[in-house]
Amino acid sequence: MAATTVDAMNDNAADASNAESGASSPDAHISSLRTRIDEIDETIIRLWQERAALSQEVGKTRVASGGTRLVLARERQILDRFRAVLGEDGVQLALLILRAGRGPL
Repeated sequence: MAATTVDAMNDNAADASNAESGASSPDAHISSLRTRIDEIDETIIRLWQERAALSQEVGKTRVASGGTRLVLARERQILDRFRAVLGEDGVQLALLILRAGRGPL
């Protein structure tokens, strides 16, 4: 009978250990996901800044050569592309991206 009691105690300890590791496993998973999200955010910010700089250079070059500051047909293409992939939220995102490159209208 004592062996049964020891086995039962070992099973209870194993169950408690599994419960504890199960509790930390979601936390570790969430932490890992958040780390990746932070990496993606850093990439988005870097690309946002690069795109804005390129767009500003396009605008300066266009104006210096006698053109207009912006080309509405080009902006429409960008808005349409974002809408096609991301829906109406994509339009809002594209508007922010365009503004970062050319400034407010």
